[in-house]
Amino acid sequence: MCSEQNREKRRQGRIMKRISLKLKLTLLYTFFMVLLTCAALAILFSLSNREVLSSTQSKLERRVQESVEDISLRNGEIRIDSDFYSIVRDVYLSLYSGDMYFMYGRVPRGFGQQPELADGQMQTIRDGNMEWYVYDMSYRLSDDQTVYIRGITSITDAEESFTVTLRFALILLPLMVLATAVIGYRFTRRTLLPVRKMTETVRQIRADADLSRRIGFEETGGRRDRDEIYILGRTFDEMLGELEEVFRREQQFTSDASHELRTPVSVILAQCDAMLAEDNAFTEEQREQIRLIRRKAQAMADMIAQLLFLSRADQGRQPLRREHINVSELTEMISEEQQMLAEARDRGIRVETKISPEIWMDVDETFYIRMLVNLLSNAIRYSREDGRVEVALEKSGNMVIGSVRDYGTGISQEDLPHIWERFYQADASRTGESHAGLGLSMVRWIAEAHGGSVSAESTEGKGSIFTFRIPAEENISEKNEKM
Repeated sequence: MCSEQNREKRRQGRIMKRISLKLKLTLLYTFFMVLLTCAALAILFSLSNREVLSSTQSKLERRVQESVEDISLRNGEIRIDSDFYSIVRDVYLSLYSGDMYFMYGRVPRGFGQQPELADGQMQTIRDGNMEWYVYDMSYRLSDDQTVYIRGITSITDAEESFTVTLRFALILLPLMVLATAVIGYRFTRRTLLPVRKMTETVRQIRADADLSRRIGFEETGGRRDRDEIYILGRTFDEMLGELEEVFRREQQFTSDASHELRTPVSVILAQCDAMLAEDNAFTEEQREQIRLIRRKAQAMADMIAQLLFLSRADQGRQPLRREHINVSELTEMISEEQQMLAEARDRGIRVETKISPEIWMDVDETFYIRMLVNLLSNAIRYSREDGRVEVALEKSGNMVIGSVRDYGTGISQEDLPHIWERFYQADASRTGESHAGLGLSMVRWIAEAHGGSVSAESTEGKGSIFTFRIPAEENISEKNEKM
């Protein structure tokens, strides 16, 4: 039983999470307004019912008392004015002698009883489905003659008129609920418009990685300046400004540091080459040490070049030089080159291709080569001995879809979302190799700069597949404007 209740609570919790804040506030506002309206109507109808019955009794008493003016005694004979027979305020009047003898007047249809006379008392008589108020009042015509005036009115008719009012109110209640919900929704929507604007701005910042965007809640000197949401928006803009400045300084530092490091690294490489060119100046052990220094310096030079590339890309100073080229042939050439490099490592890795012929695109040839080389070199690096790497390229609609697949170590699901981050390396045991974890960041930038995207799927221990999608046909001028 407890487990079923817990499941029901979790289900309700999931439903509430899927409901937007705007709808939640509207439902809450409508619920409380309907609750207050129903409570007010219940109290009002309860009091009104009592008031109707009290008013009916009062009308009956007044009518009976006023009817005295319609009764007179002339020459020992009772005279009744015609107004006595009129039905005023739904009250029927009749005149009785002291011994309950009916003399004059009218009795309502359906009233078949004859209750005892009770001077000054209000009687409630039920006759079948009908209920009546009966009020008797004695009236002395002369010293030796007293008559009784009886007034009769229907309680059922009075309650039915009240019931009609109640039904009308119940018919109006759904309309009131609907009107309350619509008004509440519009009010909530208007109140949350700044939040919506903030959300859209954040989404645009995430999509474009553009920290220069602002929400734009400026101070106006009015009521908005005291609104908590507008204050939050302005605070968010200030934070964005500070973050933009921090990232700008970081980008500038990366660019400056990379430029400054290029010269000493180039000197180290040049000196290593010069020393290795001398045949008898060093022993074999010393020459091996120089080669090690050169490899590390070359790795540093490659990393500096990648950092400069990404720094220029972040600052928007890395333009694309597009050409209309046959990417099928270019991909085949890159695959053959990587096959030769794989054979030089003597690990028995094969690069297999499945490339559709004659696919033409407007791309930056240098960047396209760099993207594919990065993907292939990673696939070869993480492949097992005597493994294979598959390269595929095809055109689907207006998109060119390419993929590089290996059957190597794979990437854990925990690490997979982070592989596009700079300097991130899923396999900590490989940090000693010549790569620094910048290649995939470059791949993603190149794909997105061409108006496309790149994704990765991997199973740990079974391998990975990287897929890039680039529009095949797009106006070059439009692309340059995007850049």
